[in-house]
Amino acid sequence: MSGFERALEDVRHGRPVLVYDFDDRERETDMTVASQFVTAATLRMMRHDAGGLVCTTTPGRLAERIGLPFMSDVFWDDVKRYPLLRAMAPTDIPYDRTKSSFGITINHRDTYTGITDDDRALTITQYADTIFQDVPVEDIRRDMGERFRAPGHVHLLNTTDRILVNRRGHTELCTALMYMAGVKPSATICEMMGDDGGAMPRDEVEAYAEAKGLCFVTGSEILDMWEGFRSEHGEDV
Repeated sequence: MSGFERALEDVRHGRPVLVYDFDDRERETDMTVASQFVTAATLRMMRHDAGGLVCTTTPGRLAERIGLPFMSDVFWDDVKRYPLLRAMAPTDIPYDRTKSSFGITINHRDTYTGITDDDRALTITQYADTIFQDVPVEDIRRDMGERFRAPGHVHLLNTTDRILVNRRGHTELCTALMYMAGVKPSATICEMMGDDGGAMPRDEVEAYAEAKGLCFVTGSEILDMWEGFRSEHGEDV
């Protein structure tokens, strides 16, 4: 079994995989787990060993169908009422020419504060269960309204409408990994931070992966495999 196939197998079993993007982009690694398998223990590991921001991805076309916006669009639609939002538009992201992938934030209605590991695990797993139902989109929208409130403590990220074509961030890389693994295509991700306050250097991440028995994959590997996957399966997401 190749290293990449092992990574896909780990995704299928709910184990974390470490995804490095590119030397000419963020130069960061995210710990990622399929959202459907997230547990309180997963989140504790992300908090203790990764330390960045925990976020959950949504395929862009599905987000658009359901009505889950990019947060930048929500802000832009309200610039007349709050002019400062126009001045703060994210037009100068140094590593990306597209808008921020941030969507809204949510809590499941059965959570208390929403921030505990148990609460966030409930929100994330129930979110994946809800948005990937094989039912009319109107039913998904109804269930979203009944099951979740916003804002909350789980940050949603929307991919671009064509994954890894228009944008090649961790949102897209990790979501593509979920598609290729054959699980529900939502990834929960968290940046690996170093003890110096910056991103954990790649060599340190690779050493951590070896010590913990985790798979480490690069953005370039995912891109190469994604092209073959799309050709074989006819995916256009």
